[in-house]
Parts: sequence; C-alpha cells; structure tokens
Amino acid sequence: MQTIVLTVSCPSTRGIVAAISTYLAGKGCNIVDSAQYDDLASGKFFMRISFVSEELPPEEVIPGFAAVAEPFAMDFAYHRPEERVKVLIMVSRFGHCLNDLLYRWKIGALPIDIVGVVSNHFDYQKLVVNHDIPFHRIDVSKNNKQMAEARLAELVEQSGAELIVLARYMQVLSDEFCQRMAGRIINIHHSFLPSFKGANPYKQAYERGVKLIGATAHYVTADLDEGPIIEQDTVRVTHAQSPEDYISMGRDVESQVLARAVHAHIHHRVFINGNRTVVFPSSPGGYASERMG
Repeated sequence: MQTIVLTVSCPSTRGIVAAISTYLAGKGCNIVDSAQYDDLASGKFFMRISFVSEELPPEEVIPGFAAVAEPFAMDFAYHRPEERVKVLIMVSRFGHCLNDLLYRWKIGALPIDIVGVVSNHFDYQKLVVNHDIPFHRIDVSKNNKQMAEARLAELVEQSGAELIVLARYMQVLSDEFCQRMAGRIINIHHSFLPSFKGANPYKQAYERGVKLIGATAHYVTADLDEGPIIEQDTVRVTHAQSPEDYISMGRDVESQVLARAVHAHIHHRVFINGNRTVVFPSSPGGYASERMG
C-alpha cells in the first residue's frame, strides 16, 4: 500500500467532502488523515487528505478524480510522500538559518532534496561543498541585477527547483521573478517590521525596550516583506538582556520559524488564500510522524 496526499481548493458549496470520500471509498481507498477548512469570508474551501490505496494501484485511482472535481471547479493535486521537493537555498552573510536547514536535512527532519545553495558572497562555500551540495556564487550589484537574476532563473530551470528558500538572503528579487515563482519562494525576517527597519533592528528594539522579539516566515511577493504569512513565533526578553542577547535569541527563533514553514510547505499543508494562508497542522508526532508517512 502506498500513501497518497490529495490537496483540494475550490469555491465553497455543499457536498464536497461527501463527493471526495465517496469516490475514494469506491476505489477501495482508506483515509488515514484529513483536514478541511471552509472560509466563510472568502467563500473558498480547502482540504488535505492522506489515503492509502488498498485495492488498486495509485495510477488507477488518480485519473478518475477529475470527473469528481469538475462540477465543483476544484483545483487539486496528488502528492506522493516519497517524492521529495527540490529546494534551492539562498543566503548572504548571516548563516544561522542555512546551518539549521542543513542540519535538519542531514538528520532527516526536513525530507527535501537540496539541489543547490546560491549566495552573493563566498562565506559559506566550504560549508555547502562539504555537504556535497552545489554552491553557486552570483554577484549582485546595482549594475548587474538583471543579469544576476537571469543566472538565478537559469539555475532554477537546470536544477528543477520547486521551492526557493531565502535563508537570510539580503537582496531584493524583481517583481517579475516573484510573480513567476509565486507560492514557491519562502522568506524569513525578524518581526520588527515595519517598526524597526534598516540596519541593526535588534539594537533599535533594545533601545526601545521591547519585551517580545520574534520572526515571520512568508511567501515572497512583489510587495517587500508583505507576502502571505506561513509561520510566526516570539520569545520574551527583559531589561536585563543586552543587544547581543537579542541577536542570539532572534537567530534561534528565525531558524525555527523558517524550518517550520518549509516543513509545512513540503508536506503540502499550506494553501494560499488571497493575502493570507490556510496552514493545516502536522499529524500527531510532528516531524517524525511526517517522515514516516
């Protein structure tokens, strides 16, 4: 038996769940995990189902679903858990998120295929190469942005990258590139925006006496740092801590939030809903459960 994940989004109406479950039951499938959300504000319905095909091979189950989907105007996709998402990571000079992603990938907590790491600096070349991952330096300046992005697009095409993760990559991507990769670029930043922009945001936060610092992971859009949010978290700080403490704690929460966002995306638990997202929770057991799925 093979586990298959079915994701569905469509206009909200009666009978969607019944139609899907009836079809799967008729094909001898057993639903092992299911999550759904009916958004009354947008009038859209979202669903993620994991099922096993007990009687027929998946290639005989999947094609017939189009007839079920058509009356409901469903956007749907099938995913096989054993097929890993191809990921291209981009980084500049802050390496904490890159290091965290590489570690989680190495121990199997993030079951992805890292097809390359792109940077506008050489700082992490040795680290990446030591992991047997291709490293690509793409220099970016005011005069060559278009050329640099053309090279990036070429790498995406050649590597077959399905997801780009900006692990503290400090260059702005063009509107055209963001639109071309819509829903397939995840960024991480501190949660001070828009209060503390520019250099040394943690120092600015310290000087203002903030009590919470955090991080936000979101899909990248043409609007800088305003894409649909996937994951957020915070940690509490006190007056007794220094700006250096803020930075250290900020790096930890940034790494964790980015990893959770990537984890949700690769397991097809994130649905873009206008300017927001619907994020279905992991199965009981978290990362381990998803890996075994």
